[in-house]
Amino acid sequence: MIDIHSHILPGIDDGAETLENGVELARELAAQGVTDIIATPHFIDETIYASPKRENLKLLDDLRQELSRENVEVNVYLGNELYINKKIDEMIVFNRVSSLNDSQYLLIELPMSGEYPGYEDVFKDLMNANYKVVLAHPERYTAAQEDFSVLERLHEMGVLLQCNTGSFVKHYGKHAEKVAVRLAKEKMIFALGSDIHHARGGNEITLALKKLRKYYTEDELEEILDKNPRTIIERQ
Repeated sequence: MIDIHSHILPGIDDGAETLENGVELARELAAQGVTDIIATPHFIDETIYASPKRENLKLLDDLRQELSRENVEVNVYLGNELYINKKIDEMIVFNRVSSLNDSQYLLIELPMSGEYPGYEDVFKDLMNANYKVVLAHPERYTAAQEDFSVLERLHEMGVLLQCNTGSFVKHYGKHAEKVAVRLAKEKMIFALGSDIHHARGGNEITLALKKLRKYYTEDELEEILDKNPRTIIERQ
């Protein structure tokens, strides 16, 4: 599996606190079959979660070196989980933030409760600028839990949907699980992410994949586990 959403870079958001924590999280993911991880620290402009790309690249290099020393066999790349902002394109141009592995794919987060005014227009503008918008954990948003057609509309627009593995095992509650299962049934998922912030005991992904096999054939599952996210890794 390629994990396109994680918080394993240390000390810059609410994820891994230290380099050792980052290695621990990567080891936990690798033990469950994750081969590649995109580190996606939060970027929320004008908050404490706004570590610039140059600093994140240094942390990525430190993490890669430590993973090699600890013999954790997993590839790690850089991205950001970008909180919705009308200036995302500008922030990328000026190297303040990272797309996913310097590809055209952008991992974007919406407010959990309520809607960001004009967010569809932001998505359209980014797609018109040849970016590919990946919506982080759509199953967790209150608006989507109350009205599934919100996600159907975004999917029809061309927005790609990234589900969290934890949603399939009630990590975020029954409402998120219900939406995640419906997304799986309707084959609307583009890729998966652990969204890992802290150690979870080591079997969440395994249990999620067991559940997903109820709705996907092995070939279909391979698309969301590897084929689709590999287009990000390979910048296709």
